[in-house]
Amino acid sequence: MTVNAFLQTSDPEIYAAGDIARWPDPHTGAAIRVEHWVVAERQGQTAAANMLGGNERFDAVPFFWSQHYDVPINYVGHAEQWDEIAIDGDIMAKDCLLRYKRNGRTLAVVSIFRDVESLQSELEMERTVVK
Repeated sequence: MTVNAFLQTSDPEIYAAGDIARWPDPHTGAAIRVEHWVVAERQGQTAAANMLGGNERFDAVPFFWSQHYDVPINYVGHAEQWDEIAIDGDIMAKDCLLRYKRNGRTLAVVSIFRDVESLQSELEMERTVVK
């Protein structure tokens, strides 16, 4: 279901959040959908505030993480299409950061054992809004 930046459907009295919502990502300009509980929780908070009369845009950078045995994988941003993957570090050594880019702009970052760099990437994406 498509929603606007305030998580409203085509009927301004109806809101949607979580796996069902496709919203305008202010960081890429694309309409995106992310299936992760943190995104759903944050969207629910924004939708609830707006139902109570707020006027908040949902502009959080999407992210998720996964733990595969001893390997933590963090993903920040959203990239459905890219034309370059810039690799910093060594994937086989489980010490790396991969930047998914389109037209030179980082859309998403995947990291293994690079938590600080992952958080820095998230902050950088928060500061980058597509008009």
